[in-house]
Amino acid sequence: MPLCHFERTEVPLCHFERSEAQSRNLSSSSHRFLHSLRSVGMTTKAVIAVAAILLPSCTARFEELNTNPNQVTADQMEANNYRVGTKIVSMQSLVIPVEEHMYQFNESLTGGPFAGYIGSTVDTWLTRFETFNPSADWRKWPFSNVITEFYTPYRGIVDGTDDPVANAFANLFRVAVLNRVTDSYGPIPYSDALTNESITVKYDSQEDVYMQMFDELDAAIAAFSDNVNLDASAWSNYDRVYYGDISKWVKYANSLKLRLAMRISYRAPEIASAKAAEAIAGGLILSNADNAYMHPTENRMALIYNDWQDHRAGADILCYMNGYSDPRLQTMFTANAAGGYAGIRLGATVTRKTEFISNYSNMAVEADSPILWMNAAEVSFLLAEYYLRFAADNAQARKYYEDGVRLSFEEHGASGVEAYIADNTSIPELYVDPLGACSMTRRMSECKIAWDASGDGETNLEQIITQKWIAIFPLGTEAWCDYRRTGYPKLMPAVQNLGPDEVDLDRRARRLTYPVEEYSNNAANLSEAVSTLNSESSEGNGDTMATRLWWDCKPYSLSD
Repeated sequence: MPLCHFERTEVPLCHFERSEAQSRNLSSSSHRFLHSLRSVGMTTKAVIAVAAILLPSCTARFEELNTNPNQVTADQMEANNYRVGTKIVSMQSLVIPVEEHMYQFNESLTGGPFAGYIGSTVDTWLTRFETFNPSADWRKWPFSNVITEFYTPYRGIVDGTDDPVANAFANLFRVAVLNRVTDSYGPIPYSDALTNESITVKYDSQEDVYMQMFDELDAAIAAFSDNVNLDASAWSNYDRVYYGDISKWVKYANSLKLRLAMRISYRAPEIASAKAAEAIAGGLILSNADNAYMHPTENRMALIYNDWQDHRAGADILCYMNGYSDPRLQTMFTANAAGGYAGIRLGATVTRKTEFISNYSNMAVEADSPILWMNAAEVSFLLAEYYLRFAADNAQARKYYEDGVRLSFEEHGASGVEAYIADNTSIPELYVDPLGACSMTRRMSECKIAWDASGDGETNLEQIITQKWIAIFPLGTEAWCDYRRTGYPKLMPAVQNLGPDEVDLDRRARRLTYPVEEYSNNAANLSEAVSTLNSESSEGNGDTMATRLWWDCKPYSLSD
């Protein structure tokens, strides 16, 4: 069901799911769980086997029916790793959400627009994150829904098995999933959520969350490293990223550690430098063969973009790529009705959906497309930033910068990379709105492609982050983090602020606001969390979209 229908009813989608499941005498949690198994490619036989365990009986003969000699037994389930494996599937499915509504709220409606990647086309959405006035129903999706859906399979593993690899997966995915939550909100329930079945618990400061995440990554890396020679068949049925290749999970975990280290590099540079060095020594994703892609049976992003057509490409990224005559453009986006590439400004008023669909470009995605988690290009750009800022090694910074561009071209099957890298004249184009309402007379950036060997640190940093931003599309939440952390790429101002918070249109949203349910169900802990948020923030006050997070502390003047 398209989100626009959900919005018109003003009934949370989870209520629809629960009602539908109950009509089949199936609990909502089991319904979503079985749906997740099908979405990542489990066979019908395997799903039926799991269903036999999960489905409640409709009669008083429960035990008799569930000891049918023809049925898969609990021991057989254990032998085939179903109990643990299906939980691995569920957690993987939340790193970048595979379910369409969860993906839409966590990327298409929040991180994507704030990063300059995506804009909405629905003319009935009057309360949007893009205009800084999201409805109460929308606000809970990137927070409550993610946390509650993650912890059920997570606790099932950490409380149910001593298998070191299974526990390493659980802790790695906890970091990968919850890092996106803390980077969107700041303080979140984290340490107490391990032992409490409810999220009605105290919040941890973002600083404390990050320190715990580093510890958990280190433990996962150690466990994977100890089992690096484990036969891939042990996990191949449930691992939809690397199909049981533990050596690649070591690289992903170290690469994620490097990402987190650079995230805190302005707030805690000594810790960031040390953690980054450890990640580099441990081995990283440096070739496209090691890219972390989730492979669901069906990529539901295609439903969002191609069928519902609720979104189109953002004006910012297309202005950069058009100005650069970027050969990757045709592999990443579709042309508009006029045969060109044009996108939507953040917060533009949607007059008629059909006009927006026709005049703006779309993301290029198909039902069989894998879902990106992290690629070698991103890791190379992280290394370029590390050598630029922490090692003062401009030659290495340039090497990894250019490697990042090459890897991205290779990933997209684009030609002409050497000419692109050598281009020292092209700059982003001015934005001309096909519908005429939101054109810009000011160019946001003069950033060039060819490495500026005589530039200062900020000039080179802008180059690194700008090319990284193009290369990691469509990872909107990650790109939004880089924009807040570094000030790059330089993006156009939001068109309008229709919300209660004093969001600077030039700076865009700095965070999301907590769900309204937290104010009624977890008021004392939330009040303490907001006080912690204020104490960690370099600017802003309170639970607003204008308050900066702990790591979002670089002076704006440095990147202006």
